Amino acid sequence: MRQLFNNPVRRILITGGAGFIGGALIRRLIDDSSLQVFNLDKLGYASNLLSINNKLASIKNVDDKYKFIKLDLCDKTILNDVIRQIDPDLVFHLAAESHVDRSIDGPKVFLESNIVGTFNLLECIREHLERLDDERKSFFRFLHISTDEVYGSLGSGGYFSEDSPYSPRSPYSATKASSDHLVDAWHHTYNIPSIITNCSNNYGPWQFPEKLIPLAIYNALHSKNIPMYGDGSNVREWLFVDDHVNALISVANRGKIGMSYCIGSSEELSNLDVLTFICEYLDEYNLSQLPYKRLIKSVEDRKGHDFRYSLNSTLIREELGWKPDYTFKEGLKLTIDWYIKNINWCEVVLNKKKK
Repeated sequence: MRQLFNNPVRRILITGGAGFIGGALIRRLIDDSSLQVFNLDKLGYASNLLSINNKLASIKNVDDKYKFIKLDLCDKTILNDVIRQIDPDLVFHLAAESHVDRSIDGPKVFLESNIVGTFNLLECIREHLERLDDERKSFFRFLHISTDEVYGSLGSGGYFSEDSPYSPRSPYSATKASSDHLVDAWHHTYNIPSIITNCSNNYGPWQFPEKLIPLAIYNALHSKNIPMYGDGSNVREWLFVDDHVNALISVANRGKIGMSYCIGSSEELSNLDVLTFICEYLDEYNLSQLPYKRLIKSVEDRKGHDFRYSLNSTLIREELGWKPDYTFKEGLKLTIDWYIKNINWCEVVLNKKKK
């Protein structure tokens, strides 16, 4: 496989690499034989190393290419020692608590992980940069991966862009907005060569089955009700996780320091439409005598539920040449097929969560 990076990047640190997006990114990076990948993760309830370990089974000289380190970013002393040992050229910061419903039920852990963890990491990177010579400083990058939810909620029209004001409306989005501001402040104050990305809703294989799409698939395959907030009219823009990974690599390669990039597919669907598509695709597998759509059941709406998110991704498309490879229907079919074949994995991770 050709080298993924145009500059002399060799040692890559990924925080939250046992998460859904982080795992997909690592699986892509370890195909590049020129790279060493270091995965820092505290292994929370939704963490999953199996997707990476399965990939590693086909890689030669694994110990030279990949290392996992269990670490909570809130432990700054150990974090600083680890970064000194890793000596990274590039950082992808994905470690975060990310489920809105959980942030409503218990916001404290979101403040600790998303704000304090980011602060600690930035401080350690500031010290790391002081140890680098001018050549390595010239290509070092810190990529902070964030969400479209920091911008708030849209009505039926309009889009968010890199210039949109922040208006977070949940504990989760407030902590992500805070971490975005920290990264921006450390860039302007301490010259951290950082770039921020804000993505739309991700989906794909290996996603923990509490988010809308994998939960719907899992429940349908077990003939359980498929929960839908309210009337299902809330709208999200859906991005296949592999497309997101390609976007992050493009930003790391060609993105401008101090900039933000919105990453979206331009495909918006209501929650009801998403669930309907899932049910219709599952019907094609002939796994049930009755249509799966009968399982969709309205439940009490989420507190402060944002109506619509939508991103204008013109900047990353025109400036960096990125565009998604998968339509929503293509990505959804791949995702459903994967969950049907790997339903036992869902059982394992859900049982782990209960312990």
